[in-house]
Amino acid sequence: MKVVISLYLENAIILAAGASRRLGQPKALVELNGKTLIEILITRLKKFNLNIVIVTRPDLEEEMRAFGEKIIVNTEPDRGRTGSIQCGLRELNGQSCLIVPVDRPGFSDKTIKKLLEAKTTCCPSKNGKGGHPVVLNIADCKKILSSRASTPLRNIINPLKIEVDDDFLHLNIDYQEDINKLRDINMDYY
Repeated sequence: MKVVISLYLENAIILAAGASRRLGQPKALVELNGKTLIEILITRLKKFNLNIVIVTRPDLEEEMRAFGEKIIVNTEPDRGRTGSIQCGLRELNGQSCLIVPVDRPGFSDKTIKKLLEAKTTCCPSKNGKGGHPVVLNIADCKKILSSRASTPLRNIINPLKIEVDDDFLHLNIDYQEDINKLRDINMDYY
């Protein structure tokens, strides 16, 4: 079922260029109930009529192409997550977008709706701590594009924090036990 929202935002960038050294396998390809994490995120974002760009690393390019979305390869992914965001923003000509790290899937559809309705740079927050995904307005896209790839996003922008009630908002997929926690979430309906 598609959620129809009148928005200024049309695009989402899924960040899937990390090396996954701690996990030992590509996070985007982690399987949950027969679907990869990236497939689950694509399905969820499509409910909001968002065009999706996946930013990945060179050695995952072919696997990512199988999902049918626009693929951008960050040739220097180890320079930092901001560099991957920059790759996606260049593809979108600096347009406003939703930034979705593949390793931070613990947000609900209700949270996405709240973020998209805010119409400014914002992120979900639980107990005062910001999380993901992040909506970027055009002004902040320009700031990011003019920054160094190694600069953490938190040092570039100051998103409006929108309090949400997602129990798994801060779940970061780094270790096998994180995947086990993720299995407890019904990602199709969360």
